[in-house]
Amino acid sequence: MWGAATHDRATGVHRPLLATALALAPAAEGARPNRQNARRVVVGIDHCLLWHDDMQRLRAEVCRTAGLQSDELHIAFSHTHATGLMDRSRAQLPGGELIGPYLDELAAKIADAARETLENLADARIVYGAGRCKLAANRDQFDAARGAWVCGYNSVGEADDTVLVARIEKASGESIAAVVNYACHPTTLAWQNTLISPDYVGALREVIEREHGGLCLYLHGASGDLGPREGFTGDTAVADRNGRQLGYAALAALAALPPADMRFEYAGPVVSGATIGTWQYTPISADERAAQAAWRCETFTVDVPYRDGLPTRAATLADRETWLSREGDARASGDAIAARDCRAQIERLDRQSVRVGQLPAGPTFPLGVSLWKIGGGFWVWLEGEYYQYLQRTLRTRLPETPIVVATVVDGWRPAYLPTRETYGRGIYQEQVAVLAPGCLEAVTDSVAEKIAAWL
Repeated sequence: MWGAATHDRATGVHRPLLATALALAPAAEGARPNRQNARRVVVGIDHCLLWHDDMQRLRAEVCRTAGLQSDELHIAFSHTHATGLMDRSRAQLPGGELIGPYLDELAAKIADAARETLENLADARIVYGAGRCKLAANRDQFDAARGAWVCGYNSVGEADDTVLVARIEKASGESIAAVVNYACHPTTLAWQNTLISPDYVGALREVIEREHGGLCLYLHGASGDLGPREGFTGDTAVADRNGRQLGYAALAALAALPPADMRFEYAGPVVSGATIGTWQYTPISADERAAQAAWRCETFTVDVPYRDGLPTRAATLADRETWLSREGDARASGDAIAARDCRAQIERLDRQSVRVGQLPAGPTFPLGVSLWKIGGGFWVWLEGEYYQYLQRTLRTRLPETPIVVATVVDGWRPAYLPTRETYGRGIYQEQVAVLAPGCLEAVTDSVAEKIAAWL
């Protein structure tokens, strides 16, 4: 996955990669009579991303095998960078012949998980809450010595520390699952690492499932400019430590959640050494309970313009030949560092060739947004990577509304959506962005307006 890596094949496995499936369907009293109220399945998988062709092929096979409609399924990537780039067109690389059969097996396993969840649907309640975790740091760093922006650790940059959690439980109170939604690039492990790993997400799940009970579904938030404070290492112990940090923060948020269907209310004074104001949990009314059974799902499109000067595939392939020649020269002269850097540039161009080749024709990109209202909370599903601005803005405008923001869902075609002011800096996220400045803000406004209208 890393251009700076000098190896092609993994040497082992740090932690297993998992797929975690969650099926949801409306309670009878909350459903609206339209097609959009069908069941929904989200499957979180431990991979970085899939290119569009492989993504479409995977989704089609899962839907066919599990008996799902296309709009009933979301595949949400944990975005770990320690799993390799699964791309059938890389079959010529060392180990690449394993990619196609692996993706076929992945589709079968995801379909099995989806079917199992659908077969076990039961009455459940969801309680939302939020905590804080300092794992994520701003990664848009200015390197003063080089006079350039790098993807690193900006110790004074703004970083969203929100951990949004959802406890899913049976009517008896038994835990079914916990959803943890957090924005931080799983880039603890980088080019030095040779082990397949879910990065910090593995230890996060371990902590939640051991201490909370049930399964843990991790949903990756808007982390385009966020990464772990301590990252870009080959030490798996650091990845586990990062995961435990987030896991315990999520546990604290889960432990603070109120009982389902209850409201914490003032119960009046009690005269003691002081006059004490007492509070207690009381059941919500039948009308409130019916309102909390709300269910609504909709997919809409925001047409956003491409940026000026997008590279063509032909120009990209020509640049690749230039760097390939330079790599040969570096190897011939014994300059290992220069050869490594050339190899990284070739990898960048290989990805750029795929990225620009999968974009729809025309002046605008049809960016799809899937929005769910599940009880009192909203779930936003987005393809591509977004700066933290998106989730911070949504939650600031609607502070009393739980909003789950899941990115890198069902693909990566829009690539990065940085803030308007990020353009022109030459930082990586802006270099690979295919959309024009202002697109992030436009998408954020569209989602916020839709949520406000539903409320």
